[in-house]
Amino acid sequence: MMGVLWENSFGVFLLMTVFLGGGAAWLSGRAIAMTWRPVWQVVTYMILLSAVVRFLYYGLFEGSLLSLHYYLVNLVILLIIAGLGFRITRVGQMVSQYPWLYQRSGPFAWKQRAGAPETM
Repeated sequence: MMGVLWENSFGVFLLMTVFLGGGAAWLSGRAIAMTWRPVWQVVTYMILLSAVVRFLYYGLFEGSLLSLHYYLVNLVILLIIAGLGFRITRVGQMVSQYPWLYQRSGPFAWKQRAGAPETM
């Protein structure tokens, strides 16, 4: 049964894209943030990881290897998960490395503390 998001079955989609690929994407986003690299590197790594996930679909579940549609679906999902991992880690870094300047204002953002010196 083919769907817009999955090629073989919903269970295979959850296993391969969300759990395995998403777990690798989350850890990649965290690793990029922890080494203070720019966010554009998340996109580069997710392009490669999405190709790996497509190859695993092909090798393990007889999916199509060169399907642009399902490659882009995987890429978007992996970019979202990696972006979340990157942003949550970066917020934690900013508020722990610079506690005199910033405070957490939610899971995805930080704000300048009252009375803190102006930053660029």
